[in-house]
Amino acid sequence: MDKSNDADTSATATFLKRQLRNALIEQRLSMPDREVRADLLQRVMRIWLVGRPDTVIGAYWPIKGEFDPLPALHRWKEDGELQGAPQPRQIGLPVMNRQHKTLTFHSWYPGCPMEHDAFDIPKPKDTMLIVPTLLFVPCLGYSAGGYRLGYGGGFYDRTLATLQPKPFTVGLGFTQGFLDDFEPEPHDVPLDAILNDNGVVWPIG
Repeated sequence: MDKSNDADTSATATFLKRQLRNALIEQRLSMPDREVRADLLQRVMRIWLVGRPDTVIGAYWPIKGEFDPLPALHRWKEDGELQGAPQPRQIGLPVMNRQHKTLTFHSWYPGCPMEHDAFDIPKPKDTMLIVPTLLFVPCLGYSAGGYRLGYGGGFYDRTLATLQPKPFTVGLGFTQGFLDDFEPEPHDVPLDAILNDNGVVWPIG
């Protein structure tokens, strides 16, 4: 086996994926109707959450033009209070473990104390550690079968490998991020569902 050819192939694949990521970020940031699409996805997300049994949901702080899931989740939390849910609903945002490069989730609510992590992303400061049963994940790109293209850091993959019990995972992205010909790698684990501004992308039917 020619190991140099394997290394060249791997390097080319890495380069092409980096180019794809950069192009998708640029496309997303320049979408003229991003606010309209974000409003549509807020609605899709709120409808999708109706009837879900979860009381602890993990999400993310949006960066680089990502869809912001927090307004819909805050509404979900308030709805639980208005309906007199037996358990209070909780929202968690990720806090990075620098040593293990995994994420834990800490309680978030509007106005809670925040600080910036190593990547300059806001995170809850000194709030309670929670374990989500449902996890909303940002999708830079996504494809049929529930596969997600992230930024390449592997934080979510490592985190999902350690969370017990494993949460139900839901990708969130704009229609702009759908990839017709995306080839997942052997280590890629599909999401349980994907939502975009048109509705449910995965599972189909």
